[in-house]
Amino acid sequence: MIAATLMVSLGCSKKSVDPGSGGGGVAFPNGKDLPAGVADGVTILNSGTSVIFDLTAPGKTSVSIMGDFNNWQPAAMTPTPDGTHWWIQVDGLTATTEYAYQYLVNGTIKVADPYTEKVLDPANDPGIPASVYPNLKPYPVGQTGIVSIVQPVQPAYSWTTTNFTRAAPKNLVVYELLVRDFVATHSYSTLKDTISYLANLGVNAIELMPVNEFEGNDSWGYNTNFGTALDKYYGTKNAYKAFIDACHAKGIAVIQDIVLEDQFGSSPMVQMYCDANGVPTSDNPWFDVANMHPDAVGYQLNHQSTYTQYYTERVMKYWMQEYHIDGFRFDEAKGYTQTYSADEASWANYDASRVALWNMYNTYMKSIDPNFYVILEMFSANNEETVLANAGMMMWNNLSGSSEQATMGYATNPSWDISGLFYNQFGFTAPYALVSYFESHDEERLMYKNEQFGNVSGSYSTKDIPTGLKRNEMGAVFMFSSPGPKMLWQFGELGYDYSINYNGRLGDKPIVWNYTSDVNRKHLQTIYSKMIKWKINNPVFATTNFSYSLAGPVKWIQLLDPSTNVEVVGNFDVVSQPTSINFPAGGTYYDNITGTSITVPASTSYAITLAPGEYHVYSTTALK
Repeated sequence: MIAATLMVSLGCSKKSVDPGSGGGGVAFPNGKDLPAGVADGVTILNSGTSVIFDLTAPGKTSVSIMGDFNNWQPAAMTPTPDGTHWWIQVDGLTATTEYAYQYLVNGTIKVADPYTEKVLDPANDPGIPASVYPNLKPYPVGQTGIVSIVQPVQPAYSWTTTNFTRAAPKNLVVYELLVRDFVATHSYSTLKDTISYLANLGVNAIELMPVNEFEGNDSWGYNTNFGTALDKYYGTKNAYKAFIDACHAKGIAVIQDIVLEDQFGSSPMVQMYCDANGVPTSDNPWFDVANMHPDAVGYQLNHQSTYTQYYTERVMKYWMQEYHIDGFRFDEAKGYTQTYSADEASWANYDASRVALWNMYNTYMKSIDPNFYVILEMFSANNEETVLANAGMMMWNNLSGSSEQATMGYATNPSWDISGLFYNQFGFTAPYALVSYFESHDEERLMYKNEQFGNVSGSYSTKDIPTGLKRNEMGAVFMFSSPGPKMLWQFGELGYDYSINYNGRLGDKPIVWNYTSDVNRKHLQTIYSKMIKWKINNPVFATTNFSYSLAGPVKWIQLLDPSTNVEVVGNFDVVSQPTSINFPAGGTYYDNITGTSITVPASTSYAITLAPGEYHVYSTTALK
């Protein structure tokens, strides 16, 4: 009997699901309820020699399972009386063996398990080298389509870092990267070797672009198809855990960019309920028939459905608990809506149902881990983002347009005003509310813009590489001086200057570790590192007592704190600019960039002529 056996679920405990939320149910009076403790996916029994498979498939008339354990002969599964779930117990397994399997739905639809932790893909697995994923199980002979893998007892990973403490959100400095374009092996094992470089740079978090299964191998990862399976193109489950463990040992959090707004056509949850063109049908429990917003690319999940909510929370909990990750950056967070929008403006309007949904998901994640980072790519109305920020969530804050103009030296088209670095510009009161950035995976590279389109005045040209790199130093000084969390894109600290559209927007980009041997690029990296470490180690950079002027050619930030006062100033024009800097008090100020000092008169107004691109970080005491 089930009650007398050991049960281990690969998911979390089940919460009630309303069949009326999607996929009209077919009643089975002779069906049987799920055994206690069974959850969608695989539940392990008897130390791994038995498992129960459970598939949510309301409205279907039959579901069978077939796999290595039954010679790929379909075995009928038992429906629950309400027809929402189909389940079967399989015995006689070897606990440490990997078994491939699929579900056969209504006798014609072959799908993998939506909750599988690993898939085999005959179209893409041949492109994964053994050096990245050794001993990959061969695809089962005679089968078609993506298959699931279950291994009841998997190779154990022993975590070595058990006392990791995350940085407070207000001090967060995130390094966003795409494994494929950061290390040539595109493997977690090699990525682990770069952690010392990132730790020396000073960042306290790494944000990985999506690592759960996505269609193909060579991808940004936003074309997701399985929420709980690690994509094999970057390595094994334990290799990813070892990377996370090593990050924690260096004081670096790991944030996953995750896609739970949509999925693509190879998703089993799409395939079970779709038309001949692969488009979700109206009986699909999880997906909308038509996308609800103008930026949709895959098939949109309906987050008002309790089926989708259950799935989403299962996916969240899996990565949090199985991999010890520290936060999610939610792609297309504004898309968690059932309010149709034909244009960007209406899509950004306050959406009460979306607010309620994000509050629910945030509460769920914080119930598992109270200090978990929740970062939303929202870009909605300020009044909506304010509510979410007040609940402890952080918003992506894109300043690429204004920062590009500033480093290139142009005042307009668009404006070079970078005041958006400050959270009070949006009406926020929480100092952690905005994760501000000048570059991201989605935006053009600052140095590319400098070199291609930079402004010129006489012999001064922001197109010249040394000059452009100095301009980026000044940009970094201002970005990291403003209070609140910050993000930089991979190799931005070295002045990455290949366009986002090089080899096509989503195509492979050159990996530029050789830039570290260039003296000018190395100096940019040094300024990045100083600013990051100063930001993290000096409380003045988290002060709420600040003022700034960031709209004109000479930009300045003033930060006041009992520990020290800071005055940041820079000339973003391409000609010299005479100016007067108003300091909070007279006296001696240390120039943290040059190592010299200045004397400010009692009047607190300090006259200076700034050369184009000249910048300073003054403080009453040298920064730590």
